[in-house]
Amino acid sequence: MDSFMTQWVYTDTVKDHFMNPRNIWKKEENWEPQGVGEVGSLACGDQMRVGIQVKDGKISDIRWLTYGCASAIASTSMMSELVKGMTLEEAYKITPSMITDALGGLPEHKFHCSVLGDKALRAAIDDYLEKNGMDNPYRKNVAKIICECKGVTDQMIEELVKTDQAKTLEDLQRLTGYGTGCGKCKSKVALQFEEYKHIYGK
Repeated sequence: MDSFMTQWVYTDTVKDHFMNPRNIWKKEENWEPQGVGEVGSLACGDQMRVGIQVKDGKISDIRWLTYGCASAIASTSMMSELVKGMTLEEAYKITPSMITDALGGLPEHKFHCSVLGDKALRAAIDDYLEKNGMDNPYRKNVAKIICECKGVTDQMIEELVKTDQAKTLEDLQRLTGYGTGCGKCKSKVALQFEEYKHIYGK
């Protein structure tokens, strides 16, 4: 019983960021973002929007809105504090583990909530760069190869799920050829595919 209960205990830092979230996007502020990213779906329980302002290649300000659980709110609040003052490259490389570590940990079953924060932030940076006609040199640097035989990355899977090109694993295999080499990647690809379906509400 004790071990079960400890899984539900939030750290004081998580409680603080949940009860006193930082950098919330308030309509009455008339705050104008230079880049906006949105991920998730209300159908899946979590939806997140992040807006950024940039000055001299660094994130000078950030605002966010999220519909979700305490972990989603706390992790986004912490993420917004971490990235202020970071260069776009540094902010693009922030990971769920970095956010979770800064919070002092999250219950294992709530870890996916911290994934939305970094995805929404990257989408906001993507949007900023696109609006300003700038190349995105950061995207390829954070891509992880999931299927080595076919060179399939997590970002390729994400894009195909996000754009509804891959609605099933069969679609994904047809489009990328994953799993047709040694086949060792199949379980990893399936997990990544399901994670992106959750994030984008597919």
